[in-house]
Amino acid sequence: MTNGSNKSSLGRLAEDRALVYLQQQGLVCVTRNYACRYGEIDLVMNDGPLLVFVEVRMRKNANYGGAAASVDTAKQRRLWRTAEHYLMRYRTLPACRFDLVAIDGDALAWMRAVINR
Repeated sequence: MTNGSNKSSLGRLAEDRALVYLQQQGLVCVTRNYACRYGEIDLVMNDGPLLVFVEVRMRKNANYGGAAASVDTAKQRRLWRTAEHYLMRYRTLPACRFDLVAIDGDALAWMRAVINR
């Protein structure tokens, strides 16, 4: 297995773990890995009436700021534009928020409404 495919399989495992966790919290999966020319959103979920765009980040440990710190301004901008693209399918825009699931080693943290414009 090459380093690139190993990295993507680790990313998939992190997304699987985040998905199971969020479903246990009552969220419902709408789609996974929504991609367009602007970027990709790992999970799109419903939290009651809210449409939730979820970014999943994983790091082996919290050194160098950890998983949450890896979502920089440029990444936030790509996520926002990708979400805008996703929302073009709706006639009436739903209430939305951006969440982050940060996985540092074995620790998982769910942060709600982390990206605002």
